[in-house]
Amino acid sequence: MFEFFIKGGPIMYPLLLCSIISLTVIIERAIFWIGVGMRRNQRLLDEVLESCRKGDWENIRVKAAGSKNYVIRVLISGILHREYSLSKAMESSAADEMSRMGRFMGVLDTMITVAPLLGILGTVLGIIESFSMLDTFGVENPQAVTGGIAEALITTAAGLIISIATVFPYNYYNSLIDRAAKTIEKYATSFEIVYERLVVADDKKDQVK
Repeated sequence: MFEFFIKGGPIMYPLLLCSIISLTVIIERAIFWIGVGMRRNQRLLDEVLESCRKGDWENIRVKAAGSKNYVIRVLISGILHREYSLSKAMESSAADEMSRMGRFMGVLDTMITVAPLLGILGTVLGIIESFSMLDTFGVENPQAVTGGIAEALITTAAGLIISIATVFPYNYYNSLIDRAAKTIEKYATSFEIVYERLVVADDKKDQVK
């Protein structure tokens, strides 16, 4: 491996940096999503929704205090600002959650694009060097040229490997973000419907009085 790295030339160093960056982000995002999964508490979420149906806001505040479930955080934001703009508060909180989930995804996207381009650049530079060697050794020694071209292709292979190894976790993390967004939308919509029913019910009670 070290021999191939040396043969690849100076472009292998930025490719090595790309691979380190990609691996670091992939591991960081994996730890993040594992944490999200561990903090998922469906029972608490159901209890919060049930308390919403009853209009028991104090019970919600007590039960959801300190919760790290992203859906509950969005709902709590709406509950705290229900007298002003419930939907806007949840939209803002949901945007913050999406921002946390999409952190460093742009870095992975960049690595997917840049790594193959660096590989191609290294190959082009290697081919240019090989043809300059052709002027030096002449056609009588083609091994010097073909060997140089073979070494130049190492950077392209390295760039493609980095890109391919990065694109799979990148797409997977994006699918998790999309799934989380749909989950937030589902529960936020349910909460808005429940809250509107409570408001209508309160208005009818006031009219009766």
